[in-house]
Amino acid sequence: MKVSPPMQLKTDKMIAAKKDGVGWMTFNNPERRNAVSLAMWEAVSEIMADFAADDEIRVVVMTGAGEKAFVSGADISEFAENRNSAESEARYSAATAQAHKAMVTFQKPLIAMIQGFCIGGGVAVSLAADIRIAAENSQFAVPAARLGLGYGFGGLKNLTALVGPAMAKEIFFTARRFNAEEALAMGLVNRVVALDRLEATVAEYTTMISENAPLTIRAAKAAVVEVLKDPEKRNLDRLEAQIAACFDSEDFKEGRTAFMEKRKPVFKGR
Repeated sequence: MKVSPPMQLKTDKMIAAKKDGVGWMTFNNPERRNAVSLAMWEAVSEIMADFAADDEIRVVVMTGAGEKAFVSGADISEFAENRNSAESEARYSAATAQAHKAMVTFQKPLIAMIQGFCIGGGVAVSLAADIRIAAENSQFAVPAARLGLGYGFGGLKNLTALVGPAMAKEIFFTARRFNAEEALAMGLVNRVVALDRLEATVAEYTTMISENAPLTIRAAKAAVVEVLKDPEKRNLDRLEAQIAACFDSEDFKEGRTAFMEKRKPVFKGR
């Protein structure tokens, strides 16, 4: 087992760790149900950049500390300090935008391990993941209509692409909480498991993904991203180059050889 020391960050409200080729990003604010502060948003960008640059990291899991919440939105307690002027609001908005971009454009598989409350901005964070695995005690809601705030086009587009227009409208119009089974039925999460099986199930996924060819996975993720774009905005030339790189890789040779030798392949991502 290979475990690296925790990443040194400017806040203790985020934890980043590496274990056996898996990056772990934890929202560590359990006393506020993992509500996200400015410093936490800034740390997200730093963590994701580090995981992206580390070739040994094959997959990343993001989760919330404790059993009560994944992420419950923005930390309102700091608004008086960090969102009390146009200048401070601009800094906050820039930090959140950069953090979301870091997650959404991350080229490696990203899994959200969800338990408890996944509310407001927490839903947006979970939507940045490729796979969402939720415990039976999970609850989901986007309470924008109860607060009177406007919700950005990008967030609504991502949600609608995942659950469809009818369910996206129900989520926003009612602002009610949906339980884990409802979230599974609408496609908001991939799987729902018992709370005591959550970590084991996520570990099964990270193992399966880590053992597969990184270049193939990266190309597949890129292809799905292009599918979801408007046709005129698709970069199919770049995608074709990624697909061609798979066939020119050492991993493709290793995959063929392992198949013929009836053994498990050992992929290196090159």
